[in-house]
Amino acid sequence: MKSTQKRRITLVNTEGGVNIEDTLAVEEPLEIIIGYGSAKHRQRKTIAVTMRTPDNDFELALGFLYTEGVIFHKKDVKSVRFLDENRVLVDLAGMVNVDLESLNRHFYTTSSCGVCGKASLDAVSKTACFILEKGLPAISKNTIFQLSQKLLAVQQSFSETGGVHASFLFDTVRRTPLGEGGLLKAFEDVGRHNALDKLIGWAFQQDILPLKDKVLVVSGRASFELVQKAAMAGIPIVVAVGAPSSLAVDLAEENGMTLIGFLKKDKFNVYTGIERLS
Repeated sequence: MKSTQKRRITLVNTEGGVNIEDTLAVEEPLEIIIGYGSAKHRQRKTIAVTMRTPDNDFELALGFLYTEGVIFHKKDVKSVRFLDENRVLVDLAGMVNVDLESLNRHFYTTSSCGVCGKASLDAVSKTACFILEKGLPAISKNTIFQLSQKLLAVQQSFSETGGVHASFLFDTVRRTPLGEGGLLKAFEDVGRHNALDKLIGWAFQQDILPLKDKVLVVSGRASFELVQKAAMAGIPIVVAVGAPSSLAVDLAEENGMTLIGFLKKDKFNVYTGIERLS
């Protein structure tokens, strides 16, 4: 399935209307299913249905299951495959203990909010998997400023449609994190939480979690859910182009993360963890 779609539309201005071709971001449902149990008694359960931009569906499913606390290591997953174009089956290893009560949630989540379907607020208050080192990694303010100049260049679907979110992963260990190879990976989706799940799912596949020396940049606002997912992946620095929510700031502070918002080419706000700025 394609991630963008062409449509004929009418562009209206003060002088009238004209028919033009527009590019839209594709939005389709994805059902995430797990297979679990012993070899003789395999079972399947739908964990979620999310509205997503078709592409990198395996990464999306793995990232979602990882940030939900269903899987933790590559050995937890036997295989990932499509049942059809909108259903992904993640077959878990036999030793994985599936807590069905903790997975109690509504099966439908909108593309704008991945936690809307949670059965209770308690279900999203997870304990992060990794302990972050205070003050590490260090990053300069000039490096942060340069981040804004890199985003649109790699956000292809956004430049075509204006309708997707993106998550970018940068490496702070390299001396020129925004030069050659500084950008490790970028994913886009109509759902901001999906874009980050795809990124974390990719890191899960690469077996490089925790991302303790990386910077996450999100193209929109920093919601509670995005900070929670970043904490689950061990990401110490989260930078948002938009505003953070109060719960996002609270969670970042509680987990020792550096949270930056309103990134511009010449200014940004530091909400928590300013000790990492060198």
